[in-house]
Amino acid sequence: MHTNHVLRAADATDMSHVADESVDLVITSPPYPMIEMWDELFTARDPAIADALADGDGDAAFERMHAQLDDVWDEVARVLAPGGIVCVNVGDAVRSFDDGFRQFPNHARVIEAFDDRGLRSLPDILWRKPTNRLTKFMGSGMLPPSAYVTLEHEYVLVFRKGEARDFPPSDPERYASAFFWEERNEWFSDLWSFTGTDQTMEATATDDRERSAAFPLELPLRLVRMYSTYGDTVLDPFAGTGTTTLAAMHAGRDSVGYELDADLVEGFDERTTDLPTRSRRRTRQRLERHRSFVADRDPDYEAVHYDVPVVTQQERQIRLYAVTDVARATVGADEDGDVAAERAVPDGQGVEGSHGDERPHGEAYDETRTDCRSVRYRLSHTPLDELDESDADHG
Repeated sequence: MHTNHVLRAADATDMSHVADESVDLVITSPPYPMIEMWDELFTARDPAIADALADGDGDAAFERMHAQLDDVWDEVARVLAPGGIVCVNVGDAVRSFDDGFRQFPNHARVIEAFDDRGLRSLPDILWRKPTNRLTKFMGSGMLPPSAYVTLEHEYVLVFRKGEARDFPPSDPERYASAFFWEERNEWFSDLWSFTGTDQTMEATATDDRERSAAFPLELPLRLVRMYSTYGDTVLDPFAGTGTTTLAAMHAGRDSVGYELDADLVEGFDERTTDLPTRSRRRTRQRLERHRSFVADRDPDYEAVHYDVPVVTQQERQIRLYAVTDVARATVGADEDGDVAAERAVPDGQGVEGSHGDERPHGEAYDETRTDCRSVRYRLSHTPLDELDESDADHG
């Protein structure tokens, strides 16, 4: 199996490289309005935001910041296929103005935005990421009534475009993409609790932020496996350091990402270092966790591809893939100024297996549009049952 991944150094308010209704899943975490680290980004795009902040008009600044995100949500709604899912990780903000301290409900405003675009809001997830920082408490210390609750959670908002997707009966890609019973019980809880990731970053040529605002790999990787199948295309319009792209690579899905900072796009290469080794290790650990789960149980069914029992019939055809090769090509203007052609699938062929709607892989990307800097990757994936334990984990 092969997957294809494109990262673009471009503005996601114009994703015309991506065809209408060609993306099956969107996973993203946008800049959070009213969080100070993002003020400069928002005000550069709309100077009226700086005026509102200077005037202490928090409501106006909040709305104008979200208006910037709305332009991206317009594009997300356009490229999302019928039945496709959008997952938005966003946190609320707290801030003081001349009229006092208050909370700005970013999650509620994002729900409103997708509702206005005709998407259905599905049950969301609270991601709790506790911190032990002694300075986390706000307000008057030990004295009532002016201390404030500490925000130690963010939201993963979930939306769907129209009705649920249709699949052919016993669709092989869908059944191969199944998750284990115990994974379903953990992942589909409305409360996730795990820590964030190190967000320290060096300033780049186009961005002087000290923090990346990246989420941990576990978050998009769960969502990719929950809401897509092998052969699907995953989009992140605010790609940042590329964690959603990395999750799609691990999970055997195609992906496309947009990121304003070209240095972050170019720097994604570092995240593919030893990816085959890490993928094999992670995939084997996933199977071993299931093996441990069923060790003291007596399930009624046997997995087809692995010598391990499973709890339900829907798990019998599950197939785990590991990355076995990563190839990278750069897309952009050549030395003569001519624009090189970009293909999401270099040989023009889809990967093995059906896509459900029989759309060939790579159709999400317009190969004639190469007017911005991009990097692309083509990955090979091998089923875990075809990998010998003696295989060297060197990629």
